[in-house]
Amino acid sequence: MLNLSSTLLMTTTEVVSLVSSGIFVGFVNTLAGGATIVSLTVLLMLGLPMSVANGTNRIPVIMQNIVAVGNFHRKGYVDWKKGIYYTIPSVIGALLGSFIVVQISERTVEICFGFLMILMLFFLIFKPSIWLKGTEGLMEKKVSIWLIILFFFVGIYGGFIHVGVGYFYLMALVLGSGYDLIRANALKNLIVLLYVPFSLIFFIANDQIRWDYGLTHAVGNMIGAYISSRWAVQWGTQFIRWMLIVIIVIFSSQLLGIIDLKSLLYGLIN
Repeated sequence: MLNLSSTLLMTTTEVVSLVSSGIFVGFVNTLAGGATIVSLTVLLMLGLPMSVANGTNRIPVIMQNIVAVGNFHRKGYVDWKKGIYYTIPSVIGALLGSFIVVQISERTVEICFGFLMILMLFFLIFKPSIWLKGTEGLMEKKVSIWLIILFFFVGIYGGFIHVGVGYFYLMALVLGSGYDLIRANALKNLIVLLYVPFSLIFFIANDQIRWDYGLTHAVGNMIGAYISSRWAVQWGTQFIRWMLIVIIVIFSSQLLGIIDLKSLLYGLIN
């Protein structure tokens, strides 16, 4: 059990680390995904066990998506009806992912995810029109059974660790549902906003939340999400595409062992 009375006072270093990293994480996660690894690394560096860091991180995720969805909604980019359809299987999957024990190793998951990101990078570079303009015929179709199943499995992954779940949602929404990158990002943030509170319940029930760290980190996440969602609308799909390309190159390199972002973060903060 966490002794909450001992967690009420935070040092300046803790506050600065959580807010500054949160700005970066909120910015990247709103446009793409994968930056949750930064949140987990910072929380682990501050002394939290992995289970508590994983639970604590759900708080800033919720807060950043409230801000992002609000901005996208005001500009008319949120498809609420289909968003709810996609959210229901994601919620069910997230509930399962929050308490099941995954039998394959974490490293295997990282390698597979790294190759999936490279595949997404291929489509971004060589099939840009799909991401920039969407596919009108797909977008007008009703939600299919295979998409519901797909969102269920993405929800399982998101409920388990959440790192990089945004890429899976973007691929499903662009390639499967026909949305352009702005509308896909708006829906991605809506789905995550609606399913994460359900997975948070399990962490709260097991006292695996460090509330002061989570809420402080959320301040930075909300700032980053606000900037990112406004830029996405103002600068359009081409801006998001190039941001995605840069982010995917960096995070896929981390997952495949080409670079070590965790060591870099430790070096910057320590």
